[in-house]
Amino acid sequence: MDERLRRFLFPSITPAFLVRVVLVALCAYGFFGFVCTPFVIRGKSMESTYRDGGFDFLWKPHYLYSKPQRGDVVAISLAGEDVVYLKRIVALAGQTVAFKDGVLVVDGRPVAEPYVKGPCDWNLPPRTVEADHVYVVGDNRSMPMEQHDFGQVSLRRIVGVPLW
Repeated sequence: MDERLRRFLFPSITPAFLVRVVLVALCAYGFFGFVCTPFVIRGKSMESTYRDGGFDFLWKPHYLYSKPQRGDVVAISLAGEDVVYLKRIVALAGQTVAFKDGVLVVDGRPVAEPYVKGPCDWNLPPRTVEADHVYVVGDNRSMPMEQHDFGQVSLRRIVGVPLW
């Protein structure tokens, strides 16, 4: 075996090497624990955009310098960060949102949603989104409305966005 390859694969355990290993481990722990957290998608409410069982990363700094916009897919914390839902923002604070025969209506106007696949027959009377809140819904509207978790969410509960 070439000497350079052997030193690369089997380095000498020196104090400098141990310091590098500890620093890399701490940086990885900080990055993947607090900035870009890996997660597995569970549930079908965001299909066909995100598949049940899919893998992604939660990019937490996304809204440090910007505000959530209508159409954004966001991660919402329900119980700490152990339970996080992926949902799409369909209305912002002050807007009125409703569903009429499966069509999303915001401020009295129908909204085109090319990401929604399949038939939808949802009906929901108009409601106004409170200040510092957004209205979120999953993309899979072919499921009955009763099987979905959706509605107003405080901006404080948004913990980031999926990375891809």
